[in-house]
Amino acid sequence: MSDSKPVIAYLFTTFPKSTETFLQREIIAMRAHGVNVRLYSFWGGKNSFRGMPVTQFNKWRLLTLLWMIPYVGGRRPDVLKQVLHGLFTRRPPSWLNFWENMLGAGFACLFAASFRKYPPVLVHAAWGGAPATAAWLLWRLDGHRFSAAAHAYDIFEHGGDWWLNDKLEHAAFIHTSTEMGRTALIARGMPPEKIIRIRRGLERLPAMKRLRASREPLHLICVARLVEKKGLDHQLRIYAALRAAGVPFHARIVGEGPLRPALEKLAGHLGIAADVTFCGHLPQHEVWEQFEWADVLLHTGVIAPSGDRDGLPNVIPEAMSCGVLVVTSPTAGTTEAISDGISGIVAPVENPQAWVAALKRLADDDALAESLRAVARRWVEENFDAHKNAARLLARFEATIAEKKS
Repeated sequence: MSDSKPVIAYLFTTFPKSTETFLQREIIAMRAHGVNVRLYSFWGGKNSFRGMPVTQFNKWRLLTLLWMIPYVGGRRPDVLKQVLHGLFTRRPPSWLNFWENMLGAGFACLFAASFRKYPPVLVHAAWGGAPATAAWLLWRLDGHRFSAAAHAYDIFEHGGDWWLNDKLEHAAFIHTSTEMGRTALIARGMPPEKIIRIRRGLERLPAMKRLRASREPLHLICVARLVEKKGLDHQLRIYAALRAAGVPFHARIVGEGPLRPALEKLAGHLGIAADVTFCGHLPQHEVWEQFEWADVLLHTGVIAPSGDRDGLPNVIPEAMSCGVLVVTSPTAGTTEAISDGISGIVAPVENPQAWVAALKRLADDDALAESLRAVARRWVEENFDAHKNAARLLARFEATIAEKKS
């Protein structure tokens, strides 16, 4: 790609991040379509990705805000007045969200001169938190047109991001990846025509593996961060109910997080420690190796006390793509991919016996299992191709850029 081509500046909180492979796939697909992207990471990540430089935000530079804020305020007092008014008239939903927004504001102040010198045709915020704050302020300061993505975390955690509506109101368009997200944004007052629902996707579709002729013991897998919204305490109780029902199984939980000690303790208390392996975080290629082993993926998502919840976790379509059966809770956006009895099975986490019955059916009924696998694969082919979905997003980028020129 030539540097003379128009540039889209992509803003991330952290990039690349091992638990956000969907964003990596989006960039890979954009590059495959010939897009000249300029990548920025606010907090950690790496200096390059697939041969593309990633501009890292050195947090020590935040100290320069002591004189940059007066400078920017003197240059654009109207912007400073609006930001100060927001700071003193609204309460952030959490200290984490407060500092995320301040990080985005700091980035905008410190990189404004660079963006003026090398202006992109569009700024795209990959998240509705810090990246969208930066994009919004860059627009307020110098008129850089921007678009923003809003994911479940941005919309629901503690009632949603602190400045979300203010930022999205001025975005050229809003990208969300689930119908649940689109519906919630409309409920927040965003114009429906401004919201595009484009799913994430796989860079390439894997081969479908064969159904194991004998699924005894059942090979069960969960791939998730060990946090409240994943409902893993419910999942361990489901395993205990399976054991009590005499259903042979081995379970592997792939992922890391703050709840791991408590979950390992609960597994011991329930008497299933020998049946459940906590694998910790694994690189993506090893996750696919786990899918080769697994018969069924379990997703026991719930709405966390903070309000946070999953949209459609990427691991569900990933499992569907290669022939792993899926049983999921009905929470959030999972049923956009899993239709009960058609592409998988849906069961409430509060009813372990419903999960036992579902898993026994999947262990014993080959015809049902093959039917579910076939429909699930078709859903992925139609909805979860990263290149097709990136092309749709790119078309919206191009339409937005053309509107600016006209």
